[in-house]
Amino acid sequence: MKHPLAERFDGAAEILTEIDARIPDTRDYTTETRATIDAYHPKRLLLRVAAIIDETATTKTFRLKNHTDDALPPFSAGQYVNVFTDSTSRPYAISSSPTTLGHYDLTVRRVPGGRISNMLIDTLRIGHLLTTTGPMGTFHHNPLFHGDRVVFLAGGSGVAPAMSMIREIVELGLERSFHLIYGSRDAADIIFRTELDSRIAEHPGITVDHVIAEPTPQWTGRTGFLTADTIQDLTGPLDGRMVYVCGPQALYPYAVEQLTALGQPRKRIRFEANGAPSDPTAQPHWPASADPAAEVTVTVGDTSFRTRSGRPLLDALEDNGIRPEAACRSGECSLCRVRIVKGEVHTASESRLRLSDNQFGYTHSCVAYPITDVEIDIHSSPSIPRAIRRA
Repeated sequence: MKHPLAERFDGAAEILTEIDARIPDTRDYTTETRATIDAYHPKRLLLRVAAIIDETATTKTFRLKNHTDDALPPFSAGQYVNVFTDSTSRPYAISSSPTTLGHYDLTVRRVPGGRISNMLIDTLRIGHLLTTTGPMGTFHHNPLFHGDRVVFLAGGSGVAPAMSMIREIVELGLERSFHLIYGSRDAADIIFRTELDSRIAEHPGITVDHVIAEPTPQWTGRTGFLTADTIQDLTGPLDGRMVYVCGPQALYPYAVEQLTALGQPRKRIRFEANGAPSDPTAQPHWPASADPAAEVTVTVGDTSFRTRSGRPLLDALEDNGIRPEAACRSGECSLCRVRIVKGEVHTASESRLRLSDNQFGYTHSCVAYPITDVEIDIHSSPSIPRAIRRA
C-alpha cells in the first residue's frame, strides 16, 4: 500500500511507477532460510556406523557417516554430538578433524557401571544406525579470545576433543602452539598414542606429554597426577595461556586447584561439559539435612512418580517416559530447562543458569536434584541452546 506521504517527495511518482512495474518476488525465503539452517544446525542426524576402531582394551572409536552418504554439517574442533539411545542420551566429543566432513569419529571409553558407554561398546556394529543432534558446544578454540598458545589437560577419553584440535592444526598447518598434557591410568590405556607420536613429528607447535598414574617398571616418563608441579615442569610459566581441561568429573575441581596455585586466572581456564557431578552431596551448597537416598515425589502435569533425591531430575523424568529436549547433560546447554512450580531442588554448581532463573524458578534438570516433593512445568520453559553459546 502506498503511503500517503510518499507523493510529497521529489521523484516519488517515478519511483512508485517503477515499483508497480516490478515482477512480484514469489520466492519462499522462509523455506530457503529454514533449509540453510537445518543443513548447518540440524536438530537431528541419522548416522550409520561405517567403521569401529579398537583404540585400547577399554576404548573404541565409532566412525559415523550420514545415512544418505551426504557430507555432514561443519563443526569446530572440540564440539560434541548428543547420541540418543535406550530412551536417554549422552554427549560424545567428535575426535575426528573438522577438515573431513565425510564422517564423525566418536571415541567412547568404557565407564564402570556406565549405562550408555558399555551398551555402545558391547552392542554397536557396522551398519547400525544412531540418532544424534548436530554438532554443539562452546569448548573449541577461539583465536580472538584464546590466542595461539594453548595448553590442554586431558584425562582418559577427555583426549577426544584434543585429538580433533591437533588433527586440525596439523592438517591445516595452523600457526598455533598446542601443548597436551595427557593423564592416563597406565600406558596401555593411552588413547591415540601412536597417532599422537606421529603428529608431534608433523608440526613443530604440537607438544604431547604423558603422565601415568599407575606405571609399570618399564615406564620411563612422568608419573603420578596432573599436579601444579608437574604442569609447571612441563609447560614452564603459563603466562596467561588459555588452558583447556577435559576428563572425568573429578579432574575439574582438582585442575582448578592446581592451576590457580600456579597463578592461572580462572577466566583463562576452560572446561568441557562432561556430565552431572558423580556426588552432588560433596558440593558445599548441598543442604546438610537432605538425604540423597530419600525418596520424594515429582509431579509433572497429571503424572507423579517417586525418585531419589540424589538422582538427577532429568534421569528420573526419562525413566518415567517424560523426555525433555537435552544435549550436554552437564548443566551447560540449557535445553532441559524446566520451571520449579513447588518444592525445592539442589542445582549443582555445574549449571550455567541465567541471572533471572533463580528469581523465576528455572533450573537445568540434568543437574538438578529434588530434595523435597516438587511440581515442575516443562512446557513453559523455552529452551534456548547456548550452542550459539562447549568463552
